[in-house]
Amino acid sequence: MPHQRFPKVQILHMAPHEMKFVLSETDTSMANTLRRIMIAEVPTLAIDLVEFSENSTVLNDEYIAHRLGLIPIRYQAADSIKGGDCHGAFLPHMECVCYDRCPRCSVEFELDVSFDEVNPMRSEDDVLAPYTVTSKDLISTNETVAPAHFLSQDEQEESQDSGIAIVKMGPGQRLKLKAIARMGIAKEHAKWCPVAVATYRFWPVIEVNEEQMATLTMEQKQELVDCCADRILAIDDVTGSIVEAEDAWDNVTYTEELSFTQEMMKKRLEDDDFVTVRASTDRFIFVVESSGGMDADEIVFSALRVLKDRLLYLANEVENLKDAA
Repeated sequence: MPHQRFPKVQILHMAPHEMKFVLSETDTSMANTLRRIMIAEVPTLAIDLVEFSENSTVLNDEYIAHRLGLIPIRYQAADSIKGGDCHGAFLPHMECVCYDRCPRCSVEFELDVSFDEVNPMRSEDDVLAPYTVTSKDLISTNETVAPAHFLSQDEQEESQDSGIAIVKMGPGQRLKLKAIARMGIAKEHAKWCPVAVATYRFWPVIEVNEEQMATLTMEQKQELVDCCADRILAIDDVTGSIVEAEDAWDNVTYTEELSFTQEMMKKRLEDDDFVTVRASTDRFIFVVESSGGMDADEIVFSALRVLKDRLLYLANEVENLKDAA
């Protein structure tokens, strides 16, 4: 019988826009599946259709429509303080029963900015700076849906604009449009990708050969510690032996420096290594960074829901094949 696994998750760090966790007691197939789902199959909202009424700015309609599509759209349930997952609140437009669009599958935004209205000239001699149209100028018809202007308070304080810049305009110019946001996945287009980063690396397993280590002098031990640029080893102040450094798992880069140094220290080529660093095959360190439309933890939970639905679908198909046979 196949070995039944019970994957575990240990959260190392969690913030609204970033999450780091350890996935253990599974293999690379499951880790890579979770990573690919977070990138390409988590449903999010993004502007998919733009209708221009007037555009006298320096950028053409297609360019502005492309920039609008890349603005992250955030959904927040009316009964929830925490925003994030829009799965279940909106239907993908391909699955909706409406003819074109409706409130169940789309959200409408309006933008109407005239330079002369926001920066009226006091006299003909006035020289006015260009006005930057940002995501703040996008007005949603649904109070639970709005553009995600900044990832964090620090980013907002550092920014020179009030939101994500769309286009700059000067005197006499105007931009008026209507934008429709729909739910989709990044398999269809990258604008629906909820993550800026979704990656994992193998948990390092560091093993110290105490018998071999006893043959080294203190100077040689220190050389072993110093040769690792990522500082994964340390010398115990009490015993004088080499031990794994604190938080070594977060620094390992699997460089060849340690192997080269050990080869030079060995008395015989067939001797075992003093320290062995290998990648674990059942433990993985994940880092997930949101693009702004969803919180990082909501991306992970949504990806797990998608994975669960896929596995249930596969199980049902297998059962149907068995019944047909």
